[in-house]
Amino acid sequence: MTTMSERVSEPVTRQAPKRVSQSVFDGSPLRVVLLVDVYDGAQQQFLEAYEQLCNQVASVPGHVSDQLCQSIENPSQWLITSEWESAPPFLAWVNSEEHVRMVQPLHSCVRDTRSLRFHIVRETGGEPSARSANRRLQASPRIGDGRLRHALTFTVKPGSEQVVAKILADYASPEPRVNDTTRLCRTSLFMHGNRVVRAIEVRGDLLAALRHVARQPEVRAVEEAINPYLEQHRDLNDPESARVFFTRAALPAVHHVTSDQECPEAKRLALYYPARPGCGMRLARLLAEQDEVQADDPRSPVCGSTIFQRDEIIVRLIDVRGGVDADPVLTLGLTDPGQAAELTTLLDGAAVGAGGSAVGRGDLARFLTLARMDLVTDRRSAEA
Repeated sequence: MTTMSERVSEPVTRQAPKRVSQSVFDGSPLRVVLLVDVYDGAQQQFLEAYEQLCNQVASVPGHVSDQLCQSIENPSQWLITSEWESAPPFLAWVNSEEHVRMVQPLHSCVRDTRSLRFHIVRETGGEPSARSANRRLQASPRIGDGRLRHALTFTVKPGSEQVVAKILADYASPEPRVNDTTRLCRTSLFMHGNRVVRAIEVRGDLLAALRHVARQPEVRAVEEAINPYLEQHRDLNDPESARVFFTRAALPAVHHVTSDQECPEAKRLALYYPARPGCGMRLARLLAEQDEVQADDPRSPVCGSTIFQRDEIIVRLIDVRGGVDADPVLTLGLTDPGQAAELTTLLDGAAVGAGGSAVGRGDLARFLTLARMDLVTDRRSAEA
C-alpha cells in the first residue's frame, strides 16, 4: 500500500498545455534583475562605473527606477534591479548600440552576469501613489510550454551565401544534454539573401545552453569556418570581440503562441519582415496581435508562431500544417484588410524585395514568396 508521504515524494509529470501564449506586449511594468559577479578587488571600480551608467540610463525613455545591492555574505556578488514602464522600451534600449557603448566600462571589472526579466503581476504595500494607481498589471499568469526560445542573426559577404549555407548545413549536432535540468530541443537555421538566422529551443537554462553550445568542438569549427565570410569582423579567441559580436547578433523572442490544434506533421517556415526605420517594435506588435487572433481560428494552418525582433529586424518562425502556400492570407495572418494596410506602412518593402507594393496590392502570395527564408537545416533532439 502506498502511503501519503510516498505519493507526495513521487515526481509529478504534467503535460504542457496546447494553447500557449508568451509575450512582451501586454503593457504591464517590467522588473529587470541583473546578477553580477565582480572580480575581487574591483568593487570600487564597479561602483564608479555603475554610477556613470546609472546617470545615463535615467534619461532613457521608459526607465522608472533602479537599485544597486551588494551581498552581505560575498562582497563580489552584486544585484542590480530596475523597473521599466513596460517591456518594449527596455528591449529597445538593451538591444541598441547605445547600450553596447554604455556598458563597456563594466566589462573590465565583471567576471559574469545573468539577466532576468519579469512582468509585474501583483504588488502590495503602502498607499497607492498616483503613478501606481494607473499602472496596468498583468491580468493573469501566462502559460508556457516549458521551452525557451532565442535566435541569433548576422550577415555574410554578398556572393558567399552558398558557401556559408553548405558550412552551416554540414556540421555535427552537439550533445543535447547540457546538465540534469537543461536540454537542447531544436535548432532551425535559415537564410534570406545574405542574412543568417539561427533559432534554438531549450528546456531549462537558456544561458547555460548557449554556453554549452559555444564550447562544443563541432560548433566552434563551424564558427571558425564562416569567420572569413562575415560582414562584421569577430575574433572568437578575443572574449571582448566575441561578446560584442554575439550581443549585436542577439534576436530575442518577443512573442510566442500556439493553437489548441495538434500538428504532428507541421512544417517549419521562417518569414523575414524588415521594418522601416524606427518601426520595428510596432511591426512586431502588429504581427503578435495577428498571431493571437489566428491561434483561435480553426481554419488557420499555423499551429505555432514565434516572433523574434531586434531594431528593424523581425523574423516570424511558424509551424504550418499542410501545404505552406495553400492559403497565403491565413499563413500570413492577414485576414483583416486594415492590418494588411498597416503592415504596408511599417514594412520596408525594398529590403524584402517587394518594393513596398506586394502587400498593398493584396498580392499576398507574392509577398509570402519574397519574405520566405531559405531553410538551411532544422534539427530536433531525440530527447526533445
